[in-house]
Amino acid sequence: MAVVGTRISFLSDSDRIDQNNMACKVQNGEVQRSPKEEAAIKQFREKVKDLLTADHDDHVSWKWLKARDFNVNKAEQMFRNSMAYRENMKVDTLVQNYKPPEVLTKYLTGGFCGHDKDGSPVRIEPYGHLDMKGIMYSAKKSDLEKTKLLQCELTLLDWEEQSRKRGKRVDGLTVIFDMEGVSSKMLWRPGLQMYLYLVKVLEDNYPEMMKRMFVINAPRIFPILYKICRPLISEDMKNKIHVLGGDYKSHLLKYIDADQLPAIYGGDLKDPDGNPRLASKVCQGGEVPESYFLKDQDLFSNMECVTVPRGEKFCSEHMVEKAGSLLRWEFKTEEYDISFGVFYEEDGEQKPVVPTIRVNSHIIPEDGTYTCEKVGKYVLCFDNSFSWTRSKTIHFMAEVISAEIDNVKPEIDTLIDGGNWNSLAEKLEATKM
Repeated sequence: MAVVGTRISFLSDSDRIDQNNMACKVQNGEVQRSPKEEAAIKQFREKVKDLLTADHDDHVSWKWLKARDFNVNKAEQMFRNSMAYRENMKVDTLVQNYKPPEVLTKYLTGGFCGHDKDGSPVRIEPYGHLDMKGIMYSAKKSDLEKTKLLQCELTLLDWEEQSRKRGKRVDGLTVIFDMEGVSSKMLWRPGLQMYLYLVKVLEDNYPEMMKRMFVINAPRIFPILYKICRPLISEDMKNKIHVLGGDYKSHLLKYIDADQLPAIYGGDLKDPDGNPRLASKVCQGGEVPESYFLKDQDLFSNMECVTVPRGEKFCSEHMVEKAGSLLRWEFKTEEYDISFGVFYEEDGEQKPVVPTIRVNSHIIPEDGTYTCEKVGKYVLCFDNSFSWTRSKTIHFMAEVISAEIDNVKPEIDTLIDGGNWNSLAEKLEATKM
């Protein structure tokens, strides 16, 4: 086994010769690089020659350079960082030696279903069925990383197998990102941060792996999610994202043959029991049972901590400047329960918008979202007035997620195939937030 940057080779000597011939055909045919790019490749390979193997060809070098806009110095640093990361995470041994924990094999959504018309693997991501909070309560960060890295390593092996079968270089990955079921729960900050972190890890170590991403069943909060994620989306990645409308099945079939696509997405593939989601290959996720939760997981170390004295209340005020914005909160208490509610302040009076109830946040952390239909002041109230003997320690965070999307809406419109976001949102049977 030989490491070749973002690729692992299990090929025999004769296979390598055939692949080198294929690389030449691709380079002289399908892939036409400019003289400037060729010069950058030569310079890059000279700088990292201490890390290159015989299998690391110009096409692989081109990927690292493209990921850094052909800045040779930045590409070199990216490559060296990746090689160090691979060694630290023992990436070269994952395929043979690593087995993800049961909770991830059962509840971490996604899976490969087949190949597109070019031979690239097709991965389904049922993001709306992902219980990121349950996953993070039940798995270590290192296992999440290794599981995602393992998926990428298996993708690389699939490229080599398809390249042998088709007699030409095959790479790239087609992703169907299914947002059916996405709600404001997906805005849980630790979960969203972890998801984005994993995306960044993969982009930093497997440049240009993504060929195209089809987003289907986009919910009404898609613009808000996109705005949050936008800082981590490169211009190159943005150009690979296609948001499809209700007729997405016919669009997918332009790129993926029916015998390679689950029936629920317009293809022919079903499980033996007739399940059109092909759950035998594509993990459908779902709520993670508490029996998987780890006792030592601490997701609240960065939260604000306050103590509410016995018989008193603690209130956290938040100003909303645009109607339709989301007020998001999460908290846990140490050892004892507390009452919690949300109020809107109007004419000097606080009116309840989320009823105050006692919650067992010392057992299961609480989180929630409220859509603010009016501008003004909203108040989160932690009420300990019922307790005359015990103070309560709370770890909490709260934020206003603005509904202002004017600055990203023109960009989102460019992602919509055959329309714009307003027209798409009207046609989609999206969840009302």
